[in-house]
Amino acid sequence: MRYLSLLSDQELKEWLKANNEAEFRAKQIFSWIFDKWVPSTMEMKNIPQKLRRKLDESFTYGKSTIIEEESTEDMTEKLLINLHDNECVENVIIRTENRTTFCLSSQVGCAVQCRFCASGIDGLVRNLHAGEIIDQLLICCSKAQSRPDNIVFMGIGEPMMNIEHILKALEIISSPDRFEMSPRRITVSTSGRPDGIRKLANLAKPYNLALSLHGTDDKTRALLIPDKCRKPLAEILDACTEYRAVTGRMVTFEYTLIKNINDSEIQAETLAKLAKSHRAKVNIIPFNSVESTNYERPDDTKIINFLNILLKNGIQATCRLKKGDNINAACGQLRRSSGKSGNTE
Repeated sequence: MRYLSLLSDQELKEWLKANNEAEFRAKQIFSWIFDKWVPSTMEMKNIPQKLRRKLDESFTYGKSTIIEEESTEDMTEKLLINLHDNECVENVIIRTENRTTFCLSSQVGCAVQCRFCASGIDGLVRNLHAGEIIDQLLICCSKAQSRPDNIVFMGIGEPMMNIEHILKALEIISSPDRFEMSPRRITVSTSGRPDGIRKLANLAKPYNLALSLHGTDDKTRALLIPDKCRKPLAEILDACTEYRAVTGRMVTFEYTLIKNINDSEIQAETLAKLAKSHRAKVNIIPFNSVESTNYERPDDTKIINFLNILLKNGIQATCRLKKGDNINAACGQLRRSSGKSGNTE
C-alpha cells in the first residue's frame, strides 16, 4: 500500500504531473490532511472531484476508523481504531488544564508481554505501518478538534521493535512542511531495546526517550519482563547514556510501582543512585489494575514515601496521576481488541 500521507512534496507533484494535474494541488492536498485532518479524499472540497477519485484509486488514505470510544469526567478519551485488515489498536486523548496529549500505539499487540501490562496478553500480531501511525494522529486531531501539545508513543506495542516505521512516522510528524511538531514534544518509550535506542539517537534530534525501567536490577526486571525480549540492564543504560550524549535530552525512567515487587525503600534508594549516575528523570506510575494479573498497587503512604526518597536524593521525580483508569485507558491497561466484534476486552 502507498499511503498518501507519507508522500514527499516532490513525489506528489510528480504524480500530479504524470496525471495531467496542476502541481499546486499538492499544497492543497497536504493542507487537507495535516491542517484539517479530513477522514477521506472525498472531503477535500477545493480539489476537483475527478482528482479526488484518482487519489482514492492510487493511494491509501482514511482506511483507519474509530469504531468505539469511551470518555471519563476528566475528559480522557479512549478510541478503538479499526485498521484496514480489521485488526485494532487503542489510542488515548489525555487532557489536563494546560495541555492535551495523544497516546499512540506502535503495534497490534506486543511481543514483550510485560507480566503486569494488558497490551501484550495476546502477544504480537503485527507491526503498524508508518501510514497507520499517522492515521492515528490525524484521527485524534479530528476527534479533539485540535493539535496535541504532546505526543507519546506509549500505547500498545514496543516502538523500538517497529523502529523503521516509527522513524518514518516521526519524520512526517516533525517535518516543517507536514505536521510540524517539535521533537521536544514527542516521547518514544521502550522496555529496553538498545539497538532501537541507538537508531533513534542517530537522528540527532531532541525527541524524548522514556525507558520503562520498572526494576533497579536484572533480577527484579526478570520478575516483570519475560526473558525472550528482556535485555541486560547494563546494555540498556549504556544506550541511554549514548542517547543523552547525542541528543542532549534527559532520559526518563518510567517506574511502575508494584506492591511487594519493586516498592521498598532500598529499591527507591537504588533507583535514586541509578538516576543520578545516568542523569535521568524518574516518573513513578503506581500500578493500574489489569485483569488476569495478581499484582497490586501499593497504598498511598508507600507511594508518597517512595517519591520522597527520590526527591530527598535530588532526583527530578514525578508521580503520574491516574487518568482514564475507569475506562481501562490508564498506563498498562490498553489492549488490542477484535475489530470484528468491535468490543474492547
